[in-house]
Amino acid sequence: MKKFTPTLLVLFTLIGVLIGIYISSNRHQTILITAPGANKVDELMQLVHYNYVDSLSMEDIMEKTMPKILSELDPHSQYIPAKDLEATNADLASSFSGIGIRFTIQEDTVNVSDVIRGGPSEQVGLMAGDCIVKVNDTLFVGDVCTEENAMKKLKGPKGTKVKLSVKRYGEKDLLHFNIVRGDIPLESIEAAYIIDNKWGYVQVERFAEQTFTEFIIAVAKLLQNNCKGLIVDLRGNGGGYMSVALQMANEFLKRGDVIVYTEGVNSPRNIDYANGRGNLQDIPLVLLTDEISASASEILAGTIQDNDRGTIIGRRTFGKGLVQQPFEFKDGSTVRLTIARYYTPSGRCIQKPYTKGDDEEYAMDIINRYERGEFFSQDSIHQNDSLVYKTSIGRTVYGGGGIMPDIFVPGDSAKYTPYITTVVNKRLLTAFTFKYSKENRSKLAGFKRYQDIVTYMKENSAVEEFIKFAAEKGVELPAEQAVKSRKMLVEPLNANIIYNILGMLEHVKYINLTDETVLKAVEVLNEGKAFPAMPTDTINSDN
Repeated sequence: MKKFTPTLLVLFTLIGVLIGIYISSNRHQTILITAPGANKVDELMQLVHYNYVDSLSMEDIMEKTMPKILSELDPHSQYIPAKDLEATNADLASSFSGIGIRFTIQEDTVNVSDVIRGGPSEQVGLMAGDCIVKVNDTLFVGDVCTEENAMKKLKGPKGTKVKLSVKRYGEKDLLHFNIVRGDIPLESIEAAYIIDNKWGYVQVERFAEQTFTEFIIAVAKLLQNNCKGLIVDLRGNGGGYMSVALQMANEFLKRGDVIVYTEGVNSPRNIDYANGRGNLQDIPLVLLTDEISASASEILAGTIQDNDRGTIIGRRTFGKGLVQQPFEFKDGSTVRLTIARYYTPSGRCIQKPYTKGDDEEYAMDIINRYERGEFFSQDSIHQNDSLVYKTSIGRTVYGGGGIMPDIFVPGDSAKYTPYITTVVNKRLLTAFTFKYSKENRSKLAGFKRYQDIVTYMKENSAVEEFIKFAAEKGVELPAEQAVKSRKMLVEPLNANIIYNILGMLEHVKYINLTDETVLKAVEVLNEGKAFPAMPTDTINSDN
């Protein structure tokens, strides 16, 4: 047996090493025991919590994980941390608490562009054109002066105070104001007026808490002024509360007309019908849409189109046909989870295609539309021929990608020369008009109509002043672009000054004078074609 001893020793040694390696690699292995029904995510969180090499905050990990999980579902399911919830909901609230100003950041300084009528700032004498340089005696200019920081410093609970030190044009010393924050109304309808003495125009910026009330009041005033038909402008309206869109649609539809229905795997079909008590069932109606019109805007446009109640004019809408419901956690954070799709009366879901988990592709859709030429040519729009639906009188409409207008109005591709593009991108137009408004406010403040400011700007050669201003900022006007650029500068310069001095209503009145979509709406109303014509095949079938 002695002759086998070396071999046995080697073998035993090798076995010992292997056993040691196995024991070493498995001595920390743990069988996870979790509560019944727990999933792999629960198990992973438990594993990290009890075994990870470094100390960490499981709360922070969860805050970062939640958005990633929801991003794998669809583009609109969303996690909102408690700290961000108020800001997220602010646009759809009827009011917020603050000092009552609108502002822009110019040259690293807060510039007051508008003082809200009846608000705390107006009461103490703050004026449009003032530059806020200190907040509570602390300098607030330079890198620290961002829009986010300004909002944090100026907003605050009702009844709290803030001290502002401002530089006012023509004043040598700083002016100081002690302002008590108060409730500031947020209007979603800032422009409503009569065009051509008979057509009412209403611009709806969002579907917020008080939008329906604002709309009814605005339309009532228009009807008192001999309004014979309505143009409802939904361009740039990204949506809001679905319930508000339903209320507005109900005003136009007959009893029993379907407004919209929603349905999901875990959400049984729910149909909303018009109740027949609307006061605008017979008035000629035109809706204006563009690529930003989304969600609640598309619900309204879709039901008007499918019920053949009015004419949609403009460009194809965004294409959001998913319904979100908020679910609140104990810590105040919220998940807005997609629970259903909404469908127009003809049965189409206008949600555009998306790839789960690829939010970037979804966000780029608008840019891709632009690059395909969709904003400028109807032929560049590719409808999904497999998703064909019929309106109440048999007109063809398409699902799967927004609401296609009945009358397409292209964007103006020749609106900018390279010079105009440069001064717009460098924000020189905004900077100049703010400066011009501030320096000429004493003269301009006496004007009440946009026509007065247009005349003043022309008489005082504002275009030439701007060209000099831009040159001082390093942007010269090329000789070959001079004639065309001078003509194109007139409208944006006038529009900005009108807004700065007279506000949104006069601003909208002015730009609508040359707005091709608004002009087409007026043409349709003048020709009595606001209600879509009966298609030929339907007419023949009735004879």
